[in-house]
Amino acid sequence: MSLPPECPMSIVASRLPYQGAVIYWLAFVALLAPSLAWADNEPLEAPPMVEPTKQYAPLGTEVMVPFMDSQLLEVFELSQTVEDPLTSTRPSEQEDPSGAVDASEPAPDVPSVSVTPPAPLPPPPATRLEVMLDWYPGPQHAALLLARGSEALERYGLELTLTTPADPNVPLTLLSAGRVDLALTRQPLLHLLVDRGQPLVRVATLVGTPLSGLLLSNENGLLSIAQMAGKRIGYADEDSRDILLAEMLEPHGISLEDITLRDVHFGLASALVEDKVDGVIGGMRLQLPRQVNDQGVATQLLKAEDFGVPSHEGLILVTNRDRLKSNHEAIRRLVDTLEELTAWIIEHPDAAWERLVEVEPALDTPTNRATWMPTLLRLSTRPAAVDHGRYAEFEAYLLDAGRITTLTPVERLAIDPRMP
Repeated sequence: MSLPPECPMSIVASRLPYQGAVIYWLAFVALLAPSLAWADNEPLEAPPMVEPTKQYAPLGTEVMVPFMDSQLLEVFELSQTVEDPLTSTRPSEQEDPSGAVDASEPAPDVPSVSVTPPAPLPPPPATRLEVMLDWYPGPQHAALLLARGSEALERYGLELTLTTPADPNVPLTLLSAGRVDLALTRQPLLHLLVDRGQPLVRVATLVGTPLSGLLLSNENGLLSIAQMAGKRIGYADEDSRDILLAEMLEPHGISLEDITLRDVHFGLASALVEDKVDGVIGGMRLQLPRQVNDQGVATQLLKAEDFGVPSHEGLILVTNRDRLKSNHEAIRRLVDTLEELTAWIIEHPDAAWERLVEVEPALDTPTNRATWMPTLLRLSTRPAAVDHGRYAEFEAYLLDAGRITTLTPVERLAIDPRMP
């Protein structure tokens, strides 16, 4: 609302800029005063009451869409046609208004997830080791015989092959030539061959006491070594002949030239029983007397250590020093296996025997059964450990006796494969 131009108040307001504005607004309020007074006197009409039981009619609300340009409008219209992936159904899944099921429609493919564990990785190939025995299999070889094909050996990742030599002197010859990985022998023969320059070194001890002995037949009245001049003596290996027998004869003034020597190979027992020899010497101290006595031949056993020969290890595992670096880890694991099995054999002798004759049925003989417990008493429970004093003593003894020409350090004769 504005004042007429001819109103005196309007004239005054135009002349007084600041005061005029105030006067103008005061006049405007005065004109509105009657309307305000009427509003205070007449109340507004209340909205119609709706009974609680009645339902509200659907609202006819229309959505007011603000103006959009052409690009936004296209996006909006497209969004109205996109189905919600969580609530939308495929055409084949929509219900028929009649309620009938269309059997011609194939069942939808339901995706599935098959959780299959990955195939286990194949174990690494086992390291193969070939060991040649010193003799045909016997109770003294129990740890090796039980190790072959055992779970313990498999756990260490090894595959073991055992072979029997055609001749008792063959194993170390083949080992020096690199034809086998390891071989069994006796401590005296190791000293003798190392002195001759063969690349051999001991890596384990299976039997820590002597197994060799001189077995004399009582049939021809031979009662002592002093009576051996001119007698026939059979042998199977050169350390028994050149070291043990020679040292046992020397105190009695008898040399190897004073007796008849016969190489009987594996036939020690048969040579004595068939009276081909008067005595035999070899590494069968435990089994041979019983075997011969069972065939009716009375004998007496003479031990080399009773004639001044130092005690020594009766069965050792030897390898080629030139190939030790490449086989060191495998040999260490084999020796650990032998230690584990030896402990089990000593702890369970009956179960061990049953297992032994199961894997090697030829061992189930009266002689082997009778010598099983005496053999266990001689098994080395710490096959890897080196008795430096014993090796040094035996080396010095052979040098003084003139059986070897050079004193070889112990570390060149025997090692502990567990040491770096």
